[in-house]
Amino acid sequence: MESPAHRTRDIERQAGYLKREHCTPPPPRTGSDTMWFIRDSCGIVCGIITWLLVFYAEFVVVFVMLLPAKNVAYSLFNGVLFNGLAFLALASHAKAMCTDPGAVPKGNATKEFIESLQLKPGQVVYKCPKCCSIKPDRAHHCSVCKRCIKKMDHHCPWVNNCVGESNQKYFVLFTMYIALISFHALFMAAFHFVFCIEEDWAKCSNFSPPATVILLILLCFEGLLFLIFTAVMFGTQVHSICTDETGIEQLKKEERRWAKKSKWMNMKVVFGHPFSIAWLSPFATPDHGKADVYQYIV
Repeated sequence: MESPAHRTRDIERQAGYLKREHCTPPPPRTGSDTMWFIRDSCGIVCGIITWLLVFYAEFVVVFVMLLPAKNVAYSLFNGVLFNGLAFLALASHAKAMCTDPGAVPKGNATKEFIESLQLKPGQVVYKCPKCCSIKPDRAHHCSVCKRCIKKMDHHCPWVNNCVGESNQKYFVLFTMYIALISFHALFMAAFHFVFCIEEDWAKCSNFSPPATVILLILLCFEGLLFLIFTAVMFGTQVHSICTDETGIEQLKKEERRWAKKSKWMNMKVVFGHPFSIAWLSPFATPDHGKADVYQYIV
């Protein structure tokens, strides 16, 4: 059986079709070639909103709940824990947003390049007619990034980027840390409500009682909303990793042409090999080691 890399569905041999002017140009890139950033207005707004919501939670937790608390140990412990998790959440968000998700080199599906591949008789390659790129197996075209992305799961406006082969770890960490700080904020808000009800509202906060109540209610609404959203997203991402099937592949019910690996090996493919504390760090680039990213049935 031929390898999937030697199969195709949309290759064209006409020289005119392979000219670059028939391709949709990718969105502008900023900075050097190593900097990845998508200039999508919706994604940029969503990214800014994400950071502002985290900063709002920081403000309420620190200035409304922790600083007025009489128990210094309680304030110190929860302050360090919440701020540490919030920092990791924002770092994961930045990495997911500014890391190339696995974009295929654009515009390489020219007649000359295809001929240089020296394909055997009957062998063809995948080609994307939208970005004129030789498309690897399991790659899909993103209409927002205007690029083909390897193992693309979906395009997420909240990180203003696709979730793909090279940044899925950071996206999973982002959802996990946001879920954790949301749960932590809800726990502290509930505890603070109980404390203020038992004590004098004027003494349990540096703000007026009405302002304190409004700030806490808004924090609870934000925390509950994001806890549900990110917890569900975290679960679906982990399930997708363990089954080695992206969201798009599940949606399109694409035929499985790659070898089935164990769930643990699939986790190593995304987070790195071998297992270590670096799995939880957004600053550690996954080292695949023996974990083969592409293993096909031949």
